[in-house]
Amino acid sequence: MKVMENVKLGSISLALVVAIALVIWLATGEMKMAAVEKPEPEQQKQQTLPRVQTETLRVEAYQPEMLIQGQIEPWRRVTIYSQVTGTVVELPVAQGTSVRTGERLLRISEDERTASSLRAQAKLRQIEAELAATDRLRADNLVSRAEKLRLESELASAKADLIQARLAVDHLTPEVPFDGVVNHRAVELGQYVQPGQALMDIVQVDRLKVSGTAPQQTVARLAEGQKVSVELLDGRTLAGTVSFIASAADAQSRSFHVEAELPNPDGLRIAGGSATMRVLLPGQPAIFLSPAYLTLGDDGRLGVRHVGDEDRVRFTPVSLLSVTTEGAWVTGLPDEVRLITLGGGFVAPGQQVQPVNRDS
Repeated sequence: MKVMENVKLGSISLALVVAIALVIWLATGEMKMAAVEKPEPEQQKQQTLPRVQTETLRVEAYQPEMLIQGQIEPWRRVTIYSQVTGTVVELPVAQGTSVRTGERLLRISEDERTASSLRAQAKLRQIEAELAATDRLRADNLVSRAEKLRLESELASAKADLIQARLAVDHLTPEVPFDGVVNHRAVELGQYVQPGQALMDIVQVDRLKVSGTAPQQTVARLAEGQKVSVELLDGRTLAGTVSFIASAADAQSRSFHVEAELPNPDGLRIAGGSATMRVLLPGQPAIFLSPAYLTLGDDGRLGVRHVGDEDRVRFTPVSLLSVTTEGAWVTGLPDEVRLITLGGGFVAPGQQVQPVNRDS
């Protein structure tokens, strides 16, 4: 019995030894296989490259504009002054009345001006007759040359007197120089006026002009005919065009006078108010991005970092067109660019990276 028990114990021990040896052999084989099976080169590369977050930006049509603070004015304004002395005997127009070119504004008393014109005309005819008779007598040497010269001088003086007399009559009834509105009437019926005294102000408001100044650094970007958006203080917006740009700057401000034509068919009462002109400049392709992504290169130039070919970091200088709190428009980048939005401060130009799109 003891022999049988010893045999059984020996068999069990042998089986255990064999099992343990088998486990050790299998484990050793897995370790060897793990040591032989190295990671793929691409896998290893992906694990070692720094990761950066990118955003794909594409070029867009950028419409730049120039802001000019301006003043709205009537297209034309004129003050009619009295040219003669007299009493206002007719006053057919009132303040605010629309008037047409050539329409009579008022009439001043004649005070013998018509009679003076008739006397000047009669004197002129008399001298012309005397001069004609002198020419006939002169042919027979019956009149001296000095007498002929005297009559010619009197004729010239008589013509000048007639012109002045007729002008005095014309000045009695001043007329409207252009279609407009009587903005102010400075006289009343029966009032005595003198030369140089203001009678009425006429303004043309079916068209308006907005005037302002442009700095010398940017005036070269302006041109006549450019579209203008005029923003009024009450929020309304009107459309116009640039009509005038000064050829020389103001001696004190070094800025250039600019005017824009503004149609006003509805007769809006906005002349004399302030406004903001937005001059639409020629469009150009550009990229819109956050100003936070703008940085300085080693040479101090402004630019951005982005991912180029072979996933390598590139620094490209840009030209800043405009910048606001909403973003910045820049040129100088490719038509499509993978902008580095996160992690750009930890990589250098030329370094290969693993880009991750922020939208993925």
